[in-house]
Amino acid sequence: MKIFLLKGFVAGAVLLLLSYAALYFTVMFFPDLAEQYYDPIFSFEGIKGTMYFVHPFVLSFALAWFWRRFKSLFHGPFWWRGIEMGLVYGLIATIPSMWITFSSLAVSFSLVGTWLLYGVFQAIVVGIIFAKLNP
Repeated sequence: MKIFLLKGFVAGAVLLLLSYAALYFTVMFFPDLAEQYYDPIFSFEGIKGTMYFVHPFVLSFALAWFWRRFKSLFHGPFWWRGIEMGLVYGLIATIPSMWITFSSLAVSFSLVGTWLLYGVFQAIVVGIIFAKLNP
């Protein structure tokens, strides 16, 4: 249990740093994409702003459970197992959720596409961390 918590917090902290970096990267290099977040459909007031920054830890603990349960199915060097885990997560969780998001909300394809890529990237990073810390 101690390793589970340690992995979850380490991965969550790394994802939080990457989240800040991605935010600045998006604003600097894709201002038109960043401007879409000013639409009234997005609300970061009150507790919702905090929930956004807790998300990396929620994701990392969910993926820590997934890793503990299914790590024996991934083979190869640690970096490859991390990539494989991220791609599996993208296939079974991120693609379906982005599909329903795009089909039911008034958000652009470019916005949903970046969410898809970022979600898979996050899962790959977490997978590599877990494969290294707990092979």
